[in-house]
Amino acid sequence: MNRPGSSLATVPLPAANQTIYLDHHATTPVDARVAKIVFDVMVSSFGNANSTDHIYGETAASVVADAKCRVAELVGADMENVFFTSGSTEAIRLAISHAIGPTRSSPLRIALTRVEHQAVIDTAHLAEQLGLAVITWIDVDHRARLVSGSLYTALKSGTDLVCVMAANNEVGTIYPLEEIVPLVHTHDAAILVDATQAAGRMSFDPFGADIDYLILSGHKIYGPKGVGALVSGIYEASQVYGLGVTHDATPNVPGIAGMGEACRIMLSEGEVETRRILDMRDRLQTNLVRQIPNLVVNGDQQNRLAHNLHIAVPDTPNDLIVSRLRKKVAISTGAACMSGAQSPSHVLRAMGMEAGLQEGALRIGLGRFTSESDIESAAAEIIAAVRDVQKAMAGKEHE
Repeated sequence: MNRPGSSLATVPLPAANQTIYLDHHATTPVDARVAKIVFDVMVSSFGNANSTDHIYGETAASVVADAKCRVAELVGADMENVFFTSGSTEAIRLAISHAIGPTRSSPLRIALTRVEHQAVIDTAHLAEQLGLAVITWIDVDHRARLVSGSLYTALKSGTDLVCVMAANNEVGTIYPLEEIVPLVHTHDAAILVDATQAAGRMSFDPFGADIDYLILSGHKIYGPKGVGALVSGIYEASQVYGLGVTHDATPNVPGIAGMGEACRIMLSEGEVETRRILDMRDRLQTNLVRQIPNLVVNGDQQNRLAHNLHIAVPDTPNDLIVSRLRKKVAISTGAACMSGAQSPSHVLRAMGMEAGLQEGALRIGLGRFTSESDIESAAAEIIAAVRDVQKAMAGKEHE
């Protein structure tokens, strides 16, 4: 509780701007152009978009409609199929709840890859625990690529909903949706694609409009937190079976406007931005591989997100490395939803990664505002941190 006269504004904050930020999978900084739109809408178009009896509501509703267009253009869908949510997790829950429906007489048969985001896995598990679904797992190989035989087996055994992410949020592997989407539909199943990490970083042409449930989040594409989207041509709010989900709430108009602007920028600048980030990522990788003995680069190096670099330093505790980098370079030991967890990553386990490599796994994510000097400095700091940890461990062994 604050004492009289005190102010939270006087609490000193860490100098985060002095730390190189390379954790863009967890979240992205809001683009200044997006922030301006959000602020302008907060103070000028503040009406309730559901209250269109007057100009304030009409203006807010037009802002939402424009944002729907932006989202739809980014993923090759129709604007009337865009439904805004509080983020990817709510969109995932709405999608799976809709697939279950309120009148289903038998459990929904869900097939999902072993490397889906935890939000997808948790929602599917909850549905299974409630007797609303049964789960079939689709295996991946050591690069987190789908094992095609496992997918075919799941489809032939009878599946109602297939969950395949567009790209993995840990190791960056991109999945061949142009092949998977029509294959799933051939077997009379629907498909849910979590595009949280991939939107704006890979093309959804020409299959975007064919995805039954497509998931996006604003804060992964330099937009605000607290807003996401479910893009679906089959979704109807009245057909949702409740799994702790909400809908028909007052629209978050500033957040929605921000997400729309973030999508516009990604569509306009994403291709050039991706090439720049890819070049920096590759140079960072080369530097680290050259300087850190036995370093392993994870994921599918021929088909991964441009901003992703997932590495493993054998038998070198990743928490100790990150601890030494804490005020210098922001990277992570895994998915943000599992930050601080003691159990190994389910993604790395599914890939069959040996324990010594899992222990030393690090996720590095470059972004729009990452500079050339950031990459050079980060490489030096990461190399130094690894060497410090390994030296300390060697010293303890000789005690």
